[in-house]
Amino acid sequence: MSETKKKFLYVNRKAPYGTIYALESLEVVLIGAAFEQHVSLAFIDDGVYQLMDGQDTAAAGMKNFSKTYKALGDYEVRKLYVERESLDERGLKVENLMPVTYEDEDDDYAEKPSLIVVDRAEMSKIIAAQDVVLSF
Repeated sequence: MSETKKKFLYVNRKAPYGTIYALESLEVVLIGAAFEQHVSLAFIDDGVYQLMDGQDTAAAGMKNFSKTYKALGDYEVRKLYVERESLDERGLKVENLMPVTYEDEDDDYAEKPSLIVVDRAEMSKIIAAQDVVLSF
């Protein structure tokens, strides 16, 4: 008898550095994925900064963990939802975000994008469709 996996959405609302929220979220996501949960992430408000390309944390004296997002596909984490309005409100464009991809084994291991930009209304629907929502 096969069990249906619960859908877990990790909502990221905080900037990547200055608090522990972004790093803690990423660690919990990796743990959940390691236990074969159906995991996706949402980036809203200042959480969109977590996906900025070319992050340099040297001046802050903090470890740069942003490259870990690029490894999420290896853990079957393939959907990273980014709220368009949050990007717009911060003067950001999709081009400012790091490329995050996964290899689709059903399509001859073609590399496909994991970042999915959605508007606020669609994000609300995505959140409502989850079994478990954890906010960071």
